[in-house]
Amino acid sequence: MVYAIFSASVLLAIGAVYAGAVGWLWFRQERLLFEPDPLTADDPICKDADTREFFVEVPGAQLSVAHMALPDPRGVFFFLHGNSGNLKKWFVELDAFRQANFDVVMFDYRGFGKSSGQIESEEQLHADVQAVWKHFEPMYEGKRVVISGQSLGTGLAAGLAAQLCSDGHAPDLTLLVSPYSSMRALAAELYPWVPIQVLRYPLHTLEHAAKLLGPVMLIHGEKDELIPIHHSETLCKSMKRAELVRVTGAGHGDVHQFPTVRKALASALGRL
Repeated sequence: MVYAIFSASVLLAIGAVYAGAVGWLWFRQERLLFEPDPLTADDPICKDADTREFFVEVPGAQLSVAHMALPDPRGVFFFLHGNSGNLKKWFVELDAFRQANFDVVMFDYRGFGKSSGQIESEEQLHADVQAVWKHFEPMYEGKRVVISGQSLGTGLAAGLAAQLCSDGHAPDLTLLVSPYSSMRALAAELYPWVPIQVLRYPLHTLEHAAKLLGPVMLIHGEKDELIPIHHSETLCKSMKRAELVRVTGAGHGDVHQFPTVRKALASALGRL
Protein backbone atom coordinates (compact mmCIF):
# COMPACT_ATOMS: atom_id res chain seq x y z
CA MET A 1 0.00 0.00 0.00
CA VAL A 2 2.74 2.43 1.02
CA TYR A 3 4.74 1.45 -2.09
CA ALA A 4 1.73 2.09 -4.33
CA ILE A 5 1.19 5.52 -2.77
CA PHE A 6 4.89 6.32 -3.12
CA SER A 7 4.89 5.20 -6.78
CA ALA A 8 1.83 7.30 -7.53
CA SER A 9 3.45 10.33 -5.90
CA VAL A 10 6.61 9.86 -7.95
CA LEU A 11 4.58 9.58 -11.15
CA LEU A 12 2.61 12.70 -10.26
CA ALA A 13 5.84 14.58 -9.55
CA ILE A 14 7.37 13.45 -12.86
CA GLY A 15 4.18 14.43 -14.65
CA ALA A 16 4.23 17.86 -13.05
CA VAL A 17 7.86 18.42 -14.03
CA TYR A 18 7.14 17.27 -17.60
CA ALA A 19 4.07 19.49 -17.87
CA GLY A 20 6.09 22.41 -16.54
CA ALA A 21 8.86 21.80 -19.06
CA VAL A 22 6.39 21.60 -21.94
CA GLY A 23 4.69 24.77 -20.76
CA TRP A 24 8.03 26.54 -20.55
CA LEU A 25 8.82 25.48 -24.12
CA TRP A 26 5.48 26.82 -25.34
CA PHE A 27 5.94 30.27 -23.86
CA ARG A 28 9.73 30.64 -24.22
CA GLN A 29 10.07 29.18 -27.70
CA GLU A 30 11.53 32.31 -29.25
CA ARG A 31 14.52 32.17 -26.90
CA LEU A 32 15.32 28.65 -28.08
CA LEU A 33 14.80 29.25 -31.80
CA PHE A 34 16.29 32.71 -32.26
CA GLU A 35 19.71 33.98 -31.18
CA PRO A 36 19.76 37.66 -32.14
CA ASP A 37 22.86 39.81 -31.77
CA PRO A 38 21.88 43.50 -31.50
CA LEU A 39 23.84 46.29 -33.18
CA THR A 40 24.10 49.92 -32.12
CA ALA A 41 22.80 52.55 -34.52
CA ASP A 42 26.32 53.88 -35.23
CA ASP A 43 27.82 50.47 -36.06
CA PRO A 44 27.89 50.20 -39.88
CA ILE A 45 26.77 46.93 -41.43
CA CYS A 46 29.02 47.32 -44.47
CA LYS A 47 31.34 50.13 -45.57
CA ASP A 48 31.49 49.22 -49.28
CA ALA A 49 30.67 52.16 -51.54
CA ASP A 50 27.96 50.31 -53.46
CA THR A 51 26.03 49.29 -50.34
CA ARG A 52 23.54 51.15 -48.19
CA GLU A 53 21.46 50.44 -45.14
CA PHE A 54 18.02 51.72 -44.18
CA PHE A 55 14.79 50.64 -42.50
CA VAL A 56 11.54 49.20 -43.79
CA GLU A 57 8.53 49.99 -41.63
CA VAL A 58 6.29 47.08 -40.60
CA PRO A 59 3.51 46.99 -38.00
CA GLY A 60 5.17 47.52 -34.61
CA ALA A 61 8.78 47.54 -35.81
CA GLN A 62 11.49 48.86 -38.12
CA LEU A 63 13.45 46.24 -40.03
CA SER A 64 17.11 46.89 -40.77
CA VAL A 65 17.89 46.29 -44.45
CA ALA A 66 21.22 46.06 -46.30
CA HIS A 67 21.25 46.59 -50.07
CA MET A 68 24.12 46.24 -52.50
CA ALA A 69 23.07 48.11 -55.64
CA LEU A 70 25.10 47.89 -58.87
CA PRO A 71 24.81 50.36 -61.78
CA ASP A 72 22.95 48.04 -64.17
CA PRO A 73 22.32 44.69 -62.46
CA ARG A 74 21.03 41.59 -64.20
CA GLY A 75 18.92 40.81 -61.17
CA VAL A 76 18.63 40.60 -57.41
CA PHE A 77 19.64 38.02 -54.83
CA PHE A 78 17.12 38.26 -51.96
CA PHE A 79 18.55 36.38 -48.98
CA LEU A 80 16.99 35.31 -45.66
CA HIS A 81 19.57 34.45 -43.05
CA GLY A 82 19.77 31.91 -40.24
CA ASN A 83 18.66 32.09 -36.63
CA SER A 84 21.70 33.83 -35.13
CA GLY A 85 23.82 36.95 -35.41
CA ASN A 86 22.93 39.96 -37.52
CA LEU A 87 23.63 41.46 -40.93
CA LYS A 88 27.30 42.11 -40.11
CA LYS A 89 27.72 38.34 -40.02
CA TRP A 90 25.64 37.60 -43.13
CA PHE A 91 26.08 40.60 -45.46
CA VAL A 92 29.60 39.58 -46.52
CA GLU A 93 31.53 38.01 -49.43
CA LEU A 94 29.72 40.25 -51.92
CA ASP A 95 32.31 40.02 -54.69
CA ALA A 96 30.74 36.82 -56.05
CA PHE A 97 27.54 38.74 -56.68
CA ARG A 98 29.37 41.69 -58.18
CA GLN A 99 31.07 39.32 -60.62
CA ALA A 100 27.68 37.84 -61.54
CA ASN A 101 26.22 41.38 -61.75
CA PHE A 102 23.51 40.72 -59.17
CA ASP A 103 22.31 43.12 -56.50
CA VAL A 104 21.96 41.72 -52.98
CA VAL A 105 19.20 42.38 -50.45
CA MET A 106 19.18 41.11 -46.86
CA PHE A 107 17.35 42.17 -43.73
CA ASP A 108 17.47 41.43 -40.03
CA TYR A 109 14.46 39.85 -38.35
CA ARG A 110 12.85 41.67 -35.44
CA GLY A 111 15.26 42.02 -32.54
CA PHE A 112 18.29 41.19 -34.70
CA GLY A 113 20.96 43.79 -35.45
CA LYS A 114 19.34 47.21 -35.67
CA SER A 115 15.81 45.89 -36.20
CA SER A 116 13.37 46.84 -33.47
CA GLY A 117 10.55 44.79 -31.97
CA GLN A 118 10.54 41.08 -31.26
CA ILE A 119 9.46 37.94 -33.08
CA GLU A 120 6.07 36.73 -31.87
CA SER A 121 4.78 34.24 -34.44
CA GLU A 122 5.51 32.46 -37.70
CA GLU A 123 2.77 34.47 -39.39
CA GLN A 124 4.54 37.67 -38.35
CA LEU A 125 7.84 36.39 -39.79
CA HIS A 126 6.26 35.59 -43.15
CA ALA A 127 4.51 38.98 -43.19
CA ASP A 128 7.80 40.78 -42.54
CA VAL A 129 9.49 38.87 -45.36
CA GLN A 130 6.66 39.83 -47.71
CA ALA A 131 6.86 43.49 -46.63
CA VAL A 132 10.58 43.78 -47.35
CA TRP A 133 10.24 42.01 -50.69
CA LYS A 134 7.34 44.25 -51.70
CA HIS A 135 9.59 47.25 -51.05
CA PHE A 136 12.13 45.99 -53.59
CA GLU A 137 9.94 44.15 -56.09
CA PRO A 138 9.19 47.18 -58.31
CA MET A 139 12.93 47.95 -58.62
CA TYR A 140 13.59 44.59 -60.28
CA GLU A 141 10.69 44.28 -62.66
CA GLY A 142 11.99 42.55 -65.79
CA LYS A 143 15.19 41.48 -64.01
CA ARG A 144 16.28 38.07 -62.76
CA VAL A 145 15.08 37.20 -59.25
CA VAL A 146 16.75 34.73 -56.90
CA ILE A 147 15.03 33.96 -53.59
CA SER A 148 17.43 32.34 -51.15
CA GLY A 149 17.65 31.31 -47.53
CA GLN A 150 20.01 29.50 -45.21
CA SER A 151 19.09 27.27 -42.27
CA LEU A 152 16.14 28.98 -40.50
CA GLY A 153 15.72 31.26 -43.51
CA THR A 154 15.05 28.38 -45.92
CA GLY A 155 11.49 27.88 -44.70
CA LEU A 156 10.82 31.60 -45.09
CA ALA A 157 12.46 31.70 -48.53
CA ALA A 158 10.42 28.73 -49.72
CA GLY A 159 7.28 30.43 -48.43
CA LEU A 160 8.03 33.65 -50.29
CA ALA A 161 8.96 31.81 -53.49
CA ALA A 162 5.74 29.77 -53.34
CA GLN A 163 3.72 32.95 -52.88
CA LEU A 164 5.41 34.56 -55.88
CA CYS A 165 4.63 31.46 -57.94
CA SER A 166 0.96 31.62 -56.97
CA ASP A 167 0.93 35.30 -57.98
CA GLY A 168 2.31 34.43 -61.41
CA HIS A 169 5.82 35.79 -60.72
CA ALA A 170 7.87 32.65 -60.15
CA PRO A 171 11.50 33.35 -59.14
CA ASP A 172 14.14 32.52 -61.72
CA LEU A 173 15.84 30.45 -59.00
CA THR A 174 15.08 29.40 -55.45
CA LEU A 175 18.29 28.58 -53.57
CA LEU A 176 18.07 26.83 -50.18
CA VAL A 177 21.21 26.22 -48.13
CA SER A 178 21.00 23.65 -45.31
CA PRO A 179 17.19 23.47 -45.43
CA TYR A 180 14.80 21.48 -43.26
CA SER A 181 11.73 19.69 -44.62
CA SER A 182 9.85 21.36 -41.77
CA MET A 183 10.81 22.70 -38.39
CA ARG A 184 8.23 20.34 -36.95
CA ALA A 185 9.95 17.31 -38.48
CA LEU A 186 13.34 18.54 -37.31
CA ALA A 187 12.07 19.14 -33.77
CA ALA A 188 10.63 15.61 -33.69
CA GLU A 189 14.10 14.26 -34.48
CA LEU A 190 15.98 16.43 -32.00
CA TYR A 191 13.41 16.45 -29.17
CA PRO A 192 11.24 13.33 -29.54
CA TRP A 193 9.89 13.75 -25.99
CA VAL A 194 8.22 17.08 -26.86
CA PRO A 195 4.65 16.92 -28.27
CA ILE A 196 4.60 18.36 -31.79
CA GLN A 197 1.63 20.54 -30.85
CA VAL A 198 3.95 22.60 -28.65
CA LEU A 199 5.91 23.94 -31.63
CA ARG A 200 4.50 27.32 -32.65
CA TYR A 201 6.89 27.65 -35.58
CA PRO A 202 6.27 24.53 -37.72
CA LEU A 203 7.71 26.19 -40.87
CA HIS A 204 6.52 23.65 -43.42
CA THR A 205 9.20 24.02 -46.08
CA LEU A 206 8.11 20.83 -47.84
CA GLU A 207 4.58 22.15 -48.37
CA HIS A 208 5.93 25.35 -49.91
CA ALA A 209 8.53 23.53 -52.00
CA ALA A 210 5.87 21.42 -53.67
CA LYS A 211 4.33 24.64 -55.06
CA LEU A 212 7.52 25.99 -56.64
CA LEU A 213 7.36 26.26 -60.42
CA GLY A 214 10.89 27.37 -61.30
CA PRO A 215 14.29 25.76 -60.79
CA VAL A 216 15.45 25.03 -57.24
CA MET A 217 18.97 24.43 -55.98
CA LEU A 218 19.56 22.78 -52.61
CA ILE A 219 22.98 22.94 -50.98
CA HIS A 220 23.71 20.76 -47.95
CA GLY A 221 26.77 19.63 -46.01
CA GLU A 222 27.07 15.87 -45.83
CA LYS A 223 28.27 16.12 -42.21
CA ASP A 224 25.51 18.45 -41.05
CA GLU A 225 24.43 17.14 -37.65
CA LEU A 226 21.99 19.94 -36.80
CA ILE A 227 19.88 19.56 -39.96
CA PRO A 228 20.82 16.21 -41.52
CA ILE A 229 21.09 16.04 -45.30
CA HIS A 230 18.09 13.71 -45.56
CA HIS A 231 15.92 16.84 -45.19
CA SER A 232 17.32 18.14 -48.50
CA GLU A 233 16.89 14.70 -50.04
CA THR A 234 13.22 14.72 -49.06
CA LEU A 235 12.74 18.20 -50.49
CA CYS A 236 14.55 17.34 -53.70
CA LYS A 237 12.29 14.34 -54.33
CA SER A 238 9.19 16.52 -53.99
CA MET A 239 10.12 18.88 -56.83
CA LYS A 240 10.44 18.38 -60.57
CA ARG A 241 13.18 20.94 -61.17
CA ALA A 242 15.39 20.56 -58.12
CA GLU A 243 19.13 19.96 -57.91
CA LEU A 244 20.89 18.86 -54.72
CA VAL A 245 24.52 19.90 -54.27
CA ARG A 246 26.16 17.67 -51.65
CA VAL A 247 29.09 19.36 -49.94
CA THR A 248 31.63 16.75 -48.87
CA GLY A 249 33.13 17.44 -45.45
CA ALA A 250 30.83 20.34 -44.63
CA GLY A 251 28.75 20.60 -41.49
CA HIS A 252 26.04 23.12 -40.72
CA GLY A 253 27.75 26.39 -39.83
CA ASP A 254 30.68 26.09 -42.23
CA VAL A 255 28.99 24.97 -45.45
CA HIS A 256 29.30 28.39 -47.10
CA GLN A 257 33.09 28.30 -46.71
CA PHE A 258 33.59 25.38 -49.11
CA PRO A 259 34.70 26.01 -52.73
CA THR A 260 31.96 23.62 -53.90
CA VAL A 261 29.34 26.08 -52.70
CA ARG A 262 30.99 29.09 -54.34
CA LYS A 263 31.26 27.22 -57.64
CA ALA A 264 27.64 26.07 -57.46
CA LEU A 265 26.46 29.62 -56.74
CA ALA A 266 28.53 31.15 -59.55
CA SER A 267 27.28 28.49 -61.98
CA ALA A 268 23.65 28.96 -60.97
CA LEU A 269 23.79 32.75 -61.32
CA GLY A 270 25.66 32.46 -64.61
CA ARG A 271 22.91 30.31 -66.10
CA LEU A 272 20.17 32.84 -65.37
